[in-house]
Amino acid sequence: MAKKLSKKQLAVIEDLFIGELDEQAVLDKHNVRRDVFNKWLADELFVEHFNERIAGSFRQSQLIIARYAPLAAAKLVQLTESESQETSRKACLDIISMGQPDGRLAGTAGVPVDDKDSQKVVPELSAEAAGRILAALAEVHQPENA
Repeated sequence: MAKKLSKKQLAVIEDLFIGELDEQAVLDKHNVRRDVFNKWLADELFVEHFNERIAGSFRQSQLIIARYAPLAAAKLVQLTESESQETSRKACLDIISMGQPDGRLAGTAGVPVDDKDSQKVVPELSAEAAGRILAALAEVHQPENA
């Protein structure tokens, strides 16, 4: 019969990922001593289950980022029109840093952006905003000696 994690091990893992408590508080809640938890961390099955939960959390994060990327892009485009030059400049730089050469957004771990959907959300770029973006690009790409 295959080895399974105990109910206590599963509860600790669950609380580490779901709960609001830090690691030590979770261990205290479940009456698990640090040395016992360290033994669990040396157990291949426990570590495998723990790592699967970590991977799942990262996938959820990537999904949230991908879902809100068009909205964030639209907001950045709006900020390029800001009265504050500093806000506008930062928005331009953020737009530049978001775009990747392959058409993907930074931080989405290879999740492609659906152009037709993003065009529905992102407002049209005014000539002034485009100029600010180009000016920010020129600022970024100027040699330090210039």
